Amino acid sequence: MKQLLIVGASGHGKVVADIAELNGYDSILFFDDNETLKKCGKHTVVGYSSEIDRYEGDIIVAIGNAEIRSRIQDSVASRNFPTLIHPSAVISPSAQIGSGTVVMANAVINADAVVGKGCIINTCASVDHDCIIGDYVHISVGAHVAGTVDIGNKTWIGIGATVSNNVSICGGCIIGAGAVVIRDVNESGTYVGVPIKRCLL
Repeated sequence: MKQLLIVGASGHGKVVADIAELNGYDSILFFDDNETLKKCGKHTVVGYSSEIDRYEGDIIVAIGNAEIRSRIQDSVASRNFPTLIHPSAVISPSAQIGSGTVVMANAVINADAVVGKGCIINTCASVDHDCIIGDYVHISVGAHVAGTVDIGNKTWIGIGATVSNNVSICGGCIIGAGAVVIRDVNESGTYVGVPIKRCLL
């Protein structure tokens, strides 16, 4: 039996479970710290995230928040974290994808791109040639990252955002939905607009 343990019983977790089934997992168990949750789609929530060591199987952390995702994955780093890729995704043979990363339906990762561990390359997102995507980055639904872009750890690229070629985005950033990045981002923060401007809270 090929078993996957998913931390995070949410809509995102349901999508991860669908991809896991397409990757040959025949048993899927969920873990969540909300004690009221008993099911996630058709799958059972069997315990809290802290109880995952009591179960055998591969692990995926299906939580959008990068800090939480990294904390949980790093806390059980000795376990096996597969790379889950939807069959409809287009992945270059020269691309590298880290452990615990999920690549969703119709996503594209092109030649010589490097994607770190624990990332989310969401539905219809694209990462073009020679990009370096750090650990625990989320490239949201329909976001497009052009060639030779460097994105630091734990950055979130929002839905439908566009990152122009040859720019760098430091770690810990949020790039808002529909935003356009045309220059380097050297300071962590939230950026929105066309082209982006930093939000001053």
